[in-house]
Order: sequence, then structure tokens, then C-alpha cells
Amino acid sequence: MSTQPNLTIDGLIAELLALGKISEAEPPVVTRVVFSEADMRARTYVKSLCANAGLTLREDAIGNTFATWDGSDPSLAPIGTGSHIDAIPNAGLYDGCVGVLGGLEAIRVLKQLGYKPRRSIELVIFTSEEPTRFGIGCLGSRMMAGVLSPQKALALRDKEDHGLDEFRTLAGFRGPLESVAQAKGRFHQFVELHIEQGPYLEQEGLEVGLVTHIAAPASLRILIEGEGGHAGGKLMPGRKDALAAASELVLALEAAAKSTGAIDTVGTVGVCEVFPGAVNSIPSRVKLETDIRDIDRARRDCVLDALRSKCVEVAARRGVNIATELINADPPTVSDEAILAALEESAIAAGKKYKRMVARAYHDTSFVSCIAPVAMLFIPCRGGVSHRPDEYASPEWIGSGVHVLARTLALLAR
Repeated sequence: MSTQPNLTIDGLIAELLALGKISEAEPPVVTRVVFSEADMRARTYVKSLCANAGLTLREDAIGNTFATWDGSDPSLAPIGTGSHIDAIPNAGLYDGCVGVLGGLEAIRVLKQLGYKPRRSIELVIFTSEEPTRFGIGCLGSRMMAGVLSPQKALALRDKEDHGLDEFRTLAGFRGPLESVAQAKGRFHQFVELHIEQGPYLEQEGLEVGLVTHIAAPASLRILIEGEGGHAGGKLMPGRKDALAAASELVLALEAAAKSTGAIDTVGTVGVCEVFPGAVNSIPSRVKLETDIRDIDRARRDCVLDALRSKCVEVAARRGVNIATELINADPPTVSDEAILAALEESAIAAGKKYKRMVARAYHDTSFVSCIAPVAMLFIPCRGGVSHRPDEYASPEWIGSGVHVLARTLALLAR
């Protein structure tokens, strides 16, 4: 793309603000749980923008939406871009939405410049990147990649015990779930624009980040069964306190994550449910839910194994029962060097300050990597704040991301 795009993104910013007002909560709070009334209104709004841009629309059986700009050679696999528009409760404007509306804007810019892609460029709006309703993230991209089977998807339930099939049917998405999975090579290449959700680009005064790896979590659920009793009536030597045992496991995970010596290894206990939860009652049952992430799968799994070993040791020493359940252990993602080279060439041509970096949060791209070469493009977000109403990316940052993305799509689709 030899022409320097004259990016005016006022229209894009207005679209982001309008999308942010489609919410189950009062602005500036954004809440759009998948298949809710707000989610469906948001989908309708974004689809109307895609149709106005002259893109061809298609939806699959789980609600993944594809907006296609046809290339000159329909025999070639398309270049993909996109993200998600669902939002956790009490979220902000930019997570996911910058990748969808920014991807659309990049296509519009290329059209305005008279660029003619050889490969089609396909904007994807993924269903349910957030785990809010069914407790599993990246639902649409997991199913597209064949990582989540239709049988397991149909077994998903929300907190009121309503199933996925009920929700998708009410939302108008029908057809066999088997049709969602795509073969390897479905996209020639895929690149996702996203806010960083961390503070580092802003702190370093950089305009874009080129994502080389996406860390992936292993999630272990731990159930500890001890013996309850009156806090004053049971002396310390004979206790089997489930929370005391759990506290050892929390600290053991922290120690195991730190012991790798790698800055990319992180371990978190994000859920600790204590029964019966009375100040004068010894805890008899505790549930822990853990998140262990790394860009190196073997290193991450060593931390997971260390935590499991600690469970066995603590159970024997304290006389409690400890059961573990592996919820998921997804593979980390390594970005495609050819896409990274295109992103780098585009950042340099656009005059944007950049660096290569790691993504530490989940993204749909993690699962698209199972069927296509992938990479991600980050822009800063103020203070690293995300998943909150004060999440913010400046128009200048968004403009930089769209500019680099547009150039990259042109390079990949030529």
C-alpha cells in the first residue's frame, strides 16, 4: 500500500460510543452478556455498519458473524481479522470492540484508497469471548477451532441451569453445532487488534505492540474436606481445618510460580469459598479455583504438578481430604513470523513507535491459531485498566492501531 492513509477516525469513535450505550446497565457501565437482549441489539448495530460498508454477512450456528470483503481470487483462503463485542458485567467501551470496529474501519480505509485485495478480507465477530454466562471463555472461537466439541457445548449451563441450545435458539441461531468447526487453512492468516489490558505500552510511550506469544491458563479446581465444629469447643491439636489447609495451598501456588525464575509465569487463586462461613465455626469445606499461566507450556505444567503434589502432602499431614479437578489446560500461542514481519513493516511505514511483546490475557486468536497462522496488534489503554467502566483508549491510540492494521491487511491480502 503505497498511499499514506489520511485517517480520520471521528466516525469510528462515534460508533464505539454508540455501541457502548447498548448495555444492560446505565452508561458509562457496559454489560453485554452473550445472547442477552443487549448483546443481540449490539450485534444488529454492528451488522448494519458492516452492511453499509458493502460487506457480505454470514452467521454460523453458534452466532459467530463473518463480514466479508470479496477479493479478486475467490479460490484463495481469506485474511481474517476481528474480535468480540460481548462484555462482562461492569465493563468498559473498548475491550474487544476496538478489534471489531477498528477492523471494520481498516477495511473502509482500504476501500476509500482504492485498494483491491487479491484474497478476501473477513471481519469476524466472535460469540462469547467472555465466560460470563457459561463459565467458559472464547466459546465461539473454541468451537470454530474444534477445540470444544458440540457434545460438551450442549452440556454447558448457566447459573439458572439453562442450556446453551436454549439460548442460541431463542437468539435465532440454529443448525447443527457440528457445522461451526472449521478445517485447518480456513484463514490464510489472522490478525486481531486489541487494547493491551496492561500498562506497559503507555508507560514506555509506544503506540502499538506486536504480540509474539499469547499466554494460556491451566485452571485447577481444588475441593478440601475437613471437620467442622465450634470455634471454642475444639482444641488446636485435634483440628482438621479445611481453610488452614487451603491457605497452605494458596501460598504453595505463589511459591511455585515464583520458583520458575521466569517473569512470564503467574499463578492466582481467584476463588475461595468457605463453608459454613461463620466466625465461630471451624471451616469444614473449602473450594479453591486457580489460574496458572505462562507462554511456555512445560513450565506452566510444572507449576501445576507442584500444586497437585502439595495437595497430596497437605492432605496426608493435616488429615483432610483434597480432590482436584483440571478444568482446562489450553496451549499457549506462538505468533506467525510472517504476520509479525508484516506488522513490523506496517508500523515502520506508518511511523509508529512499537515493540514486540507478550499477551497475558486470553483472546479469541488463541484458538484461531489451531486452524490458521495468527498474530495480534496491541494499542495502549490508560493505566492498563480494563474490564471496568473507566477503561479508556485515546482516539490517537485507536487511530494508530487502525492505521497499522490497515497496512498489514493490505500486505497480507495482496
